Amino acid sequence: MSDQLEEYLERGMYGAKETKRDERRYFLTALRENIEIALKKGQVMKKDAAKIKPLLKKVKDGHLFLNGSLSYSYLSPYIQAANQHKVPFTIVQNLEADTDIGLVLTGSEGSLERDIFLD
Repeated sequence: MSDQLEEYLERGMYGAKETKRDERRYFLTALRENIEIALKKGQVMKKDAAKIKPLLKKVKDGHLFLNGSLSYSYLSPYIQAANQHKVPFTIVQNLEADTDIGLVLTGSEGSLERDIFLD
């Protein structure tokens, strides 16, 4: 059997190969190197969207990922802010992943050198 056919069959049975699987599960499908800012679940539940509004304005090629295990009432202010600044968002529902991350904002200028968590 050719390598291409075998790879095609494996992808069909097990899904696409994924790099940095644990990192993606923890950061709501995002890679650490692309993250501009991240909030823990408790921070999101404080409904303080004003903290991320300036970042939504200036982020280049941004995308907002929200933890779907949180109630919509907590996510709503962030969704409204994303819509206001025309930043696409995704509500990530992954029951297999155990994460304390509530929100991740990615962008083309993410960096590994700086702290991504807000106080």
